[in-house]
Amino acid sequence: MPIHPIEYRYGSSDMRRIFDRETWLEYMLRVEAALAEAHAAVGNIPREAAEAIVGKASTKFVKLERVNELEALTKHEVVAVVKALAEAVGEPYGGYVHLGATSNDITDTVLALQIREALGIVEKDLVKLAKLVAEMALRYRDTVCLGRTHGVAAVPITFGFKLAVWASELKRHIERLNEVKNRVCVGKLTGAVGTMAGFGDRAFEIQDYAMKILGLKPAEITTQIVPRDLLAELILFLSLVSSTLDKMANEIRNLHRSEIKEVEEAFEEATQVGSSTMPHKRNPIGSEKVCGLAKILRGFAVAALENVVQEHERDLTNSSCERVMIPEVFLLLDEQLKTMHRVLSTLKVYPENMRRNIDATMGLIFSEAVMIALARKGYDRQKAHELLRVSCIEAMRKGTHLKEVLRNTEVSRYLSDRELDELFKPENYLGKAVEITERIAFSTLKFLENLSS
Repeated sequence: MPIHPIEYRYGSSDMRRIFDRETWLEYMLRVEAALAEAHAAVGNIPREAAEAIVGKASTKFVKLERVNELEALTKHEVVAVVKALAEAVGEPYGGYVHLGATSNDITDTVLALQIREALGIVEKDLVKLAKLVAEMALRYRDTVCLGRTHGVAAVPITFGFKLAVWASELKRHIERLNEVKNRVCVGKLTGAVGTMAGFGDRAFEIQDYAMKILGLKPAEITTQIVPRDLLAELILFLSLVSSTLDKMANEIRNLHRSEIKEVEEAFEEATQVGSSTMPHKRNPIGSEKVCGLAKILRGFAVAALENVVQEHERDLTNSSCERVMIPEVFLLLDEQLKTMHRVLSTLKVYPENMRRNIDATMGLIFSEAVMIALARKGYDRQKAHELLRVSCIEAMRKGTHLKEVLRNTEVSRYLSDRELDELFKPENYLGKAVEITERIAFSTLKFLENLSS
């Protein structure tokens, strides 16, 4: 009976399969088979033994039910797999299974295989999302909206510029992913404390041969386990991606607010319900889910850092933590990425409300534009700032448009009515927003195109 939401609510079937118990066993058997092949290649075991082990190293022959039975007896999952595989191979070759290896030679290498496959899904989703965001940035490059700092109206930007910031961040994550994957996806066959003593004189050849079969690089140096700074880097990276998605979703949630309503998550009017008691409700539930899951992911970053610390050549404190942490982090991020793509691909954008919110500031957001214009006319910049500050206070107190207040100040000696009118048009105070948006969007799309070629 499912208890944890991760069992039935979050994560795609593709990501779930990677961390499924049956898949885990298939990976375990692959690593044991690669080890046997490597031993045979250097002459440590008969070629026939390796062939027999490889031939039975599959869940067609080694059943999870039998592994579970043996684990219940031995209280050791790796020993259970080894015994089950040896049984399937039979005499006389079953005795060569797991020769020279320690448990984490198998489990850490399996973990590298799982992470590599899971990162492949993350990369695919990141690329898909980055492409969507870059294309949206171009679509809305000229759509003027209110820039806000501290939650308060600042100066105009464009909605496309906002999206370009996100596209740039997603592009960096894709670059980081490939760097992380290169470091983290490493296996090991180095034995009980990392010295390779159990593998004999040709230990390096055994490890290199097995890793080549599995498509992994060997870890540079290990104790009984691959150093956990690598897993910490992975979890920190995945948490960083999660935080970017949180940032994007949080912005959508804020712009979705009734009193702002510059964007709105899609709502299935035929069937969707927003509240059990308030029929009018249309809530940004997708974005809220993304923000909520980010809290969980960031929490795992602390656990991953704690796991870097091990007693001597290894203790077991990391193991139980990682069993929970690694599948959950990948499944939750998978859910975030797919949800964010769905939210953005169906997002409703309301340029008319963006203009309404600009107009509602009664010209206050153009105070900087006027100040800069005065300075260019030779007016002292510091005096201009004070003049505008006082004028803004007066405009707010009277509920009057700032432009009308300024017409009755010495500003009129420096700026004509026509010049003043032009300064209060939001499209005239966008700086290089459109150009920057285009630069980022096109470079992101080019980067993604090069990835696929």
